[in-house]
Amino acid sequence: MIDYQCLRFDYKRHPDQDAAAPVRRPVAVIGAGPVGLALAIDLAQRGIPVVLLDNDNALSSGSRAICFAKRTLEIFDRLGCGERMVGKGVSWNVGRVFFRNEEIYSFDLLPETGHARPAFINLQQYYVEGFLAERAAGLPLIDLRWKNKVAGAVQHADHVALTVETPDGPYQLDAGYVAACDGSRSSVRALLGLESKGRQFKDRFLIADVNMKLDRPAERWFWFDPEFHRNQSVLLHMQPDNVWRIDFQLGWDADPEEEKKPEKIIPRVKALLGEDAQFDLEWASVYTFSCLRMDRFRHGRVFFAGDSAHGVSPFGARGANSGVQDAENLAWKLAAVLQRQAPDALLDSYGHEREYAADENILHSTRATDFITPKSEVSRLFRDAVLELAKFHAFARTLVNSGRLSVPATLHASALNTPDADAFEGRMVPGAVAADAPLVRADGTAGWLLQEAGSGAFTAVVFGSGEIAEHAARAAAEAGAAAGVPIETVRIPTDQAHALAAERYDARAGTLYLLRPDQHVCGRWRRADAGLVRAALDRALCNA
Repeated sequence: MIDYQCLRFDYKRHPDQDAAAPVRRPVAVIGAGPVGLALAIDLAQRGIPVVLLDNDNALSSGSRAICFAKRTLEIFDRLGCGERMVGKGVSWNVGRVFFRNEEIYSFDLLPETGHARPAFINLQQYYVEGFLAERAAGLPLIDLRWKNKVAGAVQHADHVALTVETPDGPYQLDAGYVAACDGSRSSVRALLGLESKGRQFKDRFLIADVNMKLDRPAERWFWFDPEFHRNQSVLLHMQPDNVWRIDFQLGWDADPEEEKKPEKIIPRVKALLGEDAQFDLEWASVYTFSCLRMDRFRHGRVFFAGDSAHGVSPFGARGANSGVQDAENLAWKLAAVLQRQAPDALLDSYGHEREYAADENILHSTRATDFITPKSEVSRLFRDAVLELAKFHAFARTLVNSGRLSVPATLHASALNTPDADAFEGRMVPGAVAADAPLVRADGTAGWLLQEAGSGAFTAVVFGSGEIAEHAARAAAEAGAAAGVPIETVRIPTDQAHALAAERYDARAGTLYLLRPDQHVCGRWRRADAGLVRAALDRALCNA
């Protein structure tokens, strides 16, 4: 078995380093973490050559980001590694909340059936990066260069001039566009004189990765003020390979270096598990956090994604998940512009949409942190009263916030949406991520809607059979042909086998949903014609 934490990648001298003049590449992605790798893979699958530069030659160590949400898994499916992620990860839907030593309630993040993927998997970040890196290595359009550190970035009218430092010395590289996916301490952001703004939380948390066999289910357990760690909070998660992740709140005055020592960690773990517990420490870290973001995620030909653009507290698993969703949003838009299907204005929508999503994540993350770490006696009294009430009253449970877990943003105000002209019920409004549902393929085998609609192109989801559905399918095909933009079609009969899909989409025979390449709904109709679909397609590409 590969030990991804110890894996090292060879630095290789590239012919670009010996060129007489800087070589021009369409896109340079900076940072080979989950966000940069996902973006590079997505672009390569769309036919766009990518240079991926990383200043190191190793994957992350320790668990770091571990909770990967259903939407992120659906993106990984489209990138060709979802099945591998789910196969290795620990799937879970249930969370339990404790106050002191008593469980006050539990919740199910995916109470309904009919989804290909679980609400979440727990999977150490080094596995996620390793699986993505192996997928990237199999794509000839990705040029992954380890030990290539971006040390200079100068914007010009039609490119960005990069200075790249290597073990063999610096070289110059020009890129039509640059995506900075280089983390919270982004060197690209610093080189351009930009900053993130927001709020720092004065608290410290210890992460301990503990290897042990523990007879507990794969659930998220969160304690407020337990007897074994008074006046603080504790979070427990199961990971693969018998590794459990424990987060201990420490308080602002804790000494980070002291708290990372085994002689400080082991008593805390034994207090949770019992004096006779047998375990080994794998990795530990002490962290503080902030909720912040850049004012704008697009600066000319440079785009910021993931932690380089926005930061949140770890409560709610919003960091890596939102970063992968940034990458998906940016990839199809960059490809459309580079392939001359859309004007430069489409790239502005990346900033508008993902800044909105970041604000939503920061709001939820800030509220969770304020609830978990009250900073005054009044706020602590309020929190504890809510927790006491939550044992008996459902209304109080809506006020408990141990980290509202990541869900994709519904882009209600996006300029790429075509407003409804027909009446619909349900959540599949323009701007929403398409919901999954089981379906039966034409050959009789079982499938899933999002995997059938996972080509990365615009997709028409057409419900029904007979002439009314044929008319809708022809409308989509004609609109795509007229625009020079392929539209794939997924057909879903309105029969009992597909009742769940029809319910989730409030669909009847002839209903057509147009999905963007990132599977957000951009238009829907009860009766569509080619003109309506073409207008929606043009709007989604900023060609209107």
